[in-house]
Amino acid sequence: MGTPAIIALVLGILIVLALLAAFVFFASYVALPKNSLEKSINWEKNHNFYRDFDTRDVKEYEIKGYKDYILHAYFVPNRDFPESRKFIIISHGYTSSHYGSLKYLNKWMELGFQCVLYDDRYHGKNLKSRRSCSTLGIREADDLMAVITDTYARYGEDIYLGLQGESMGSALEITALKYAPKVHFIVNDCGFADLYNVLAGAINSQFNMHKWLVWPSSFMCSIIYGWSFFKSRPIDSLKNNTVPICFIHGLDDTFIKPENSLRMAKANPAYSELHIFPGAAHAETMLVDEDRYLRILKKFLAKVEDIEAGRAKNASDDDFSGSVEDYVKD
Repeated sequence: MGTPAIIALVLGILIVLALLAAFVFFASYVALPKNSLEKSINWEKNHNFYRDFDTRDVKEYEIKGYKDYILHAYFVPNRDFPESRKFIIISHGYTSSHYGSLKYLNKWMELGFQCVLYDDRYHGKNLKSRRSCSTLGIREADDLMAVITDTYARYGEDIYLGLQGESMGSALEITALKYAPKVHFIVNDCGFADLYNVLAGAINSQFNMHKWLVWPSSFMCSIIYGWSFFKSRPIDSLKNNTVPICFIHGLDDTFIKPENSLRMAKANPAYSELHIFPGAAHAETMLVDEDRYLRILKKFLAKVEDIEAGRAKNASDDDFSGSVEDYVKD
């Protein structure tokens, strides 16, 4: 075998290995089943967020999402404020379930809100099959719009509705802003501005491979499921936004870096505020400082009230031109 043939053979083997690696990465993030409900429950219990959830009068129901995909939803009434017309929809993160929203539910209950939880597509009790998958915020944004519509239809057009998200749940909420949803505010915890920067970091840190492998992985996703990783860009949906947003992120988050929240706060033409939690890794801000989290929510809701009453402008004085370290204190 001559030198050119050997070179061609080696290149061919490298290409095959690269494509195999890309397939493994694609399967890990899109095609494989996600964590079980039991794992979600155990995580919340082990971190003392499950608390008295079993004693609450939770109502389970179904909502038709994008293309009639059935979503399992859960209404958790506020027994301390049973007549409250304040509602919050909480969207959980990737590989989690509605149980992953319990860490936030407890604080919203303290604030007098009725809570609507639901399982994202391909998560929790929702259908998992070869023909369905998580789209990491793209179709999930359409599903959220269905949940919003259902919540108004089910509980009344006069309710005061806000959104809380975590990780992918935050990303899908920002993505849904392109539809101008009828919501008063968003609390966005550890969301990503664009999916590529997250996957590029993950393929390097978790698989020790070069970020260019995201491209063939995305191509596989396009062929098999009809969507590209590069279409998941929540930050693009902020262009004409009018909803006030509170961005929260852990300083030590190496999966979705806090710079994602800084970028989105800067891109948001409506009111933004940014809070960085030192010592918090991905989705761990509540673990680090629950009291600070509650203080932030209270102040943010008061700010939203001032904006809606005309006492404050729906824009930020901060241009968010600094670094994330500038936002570790309130």
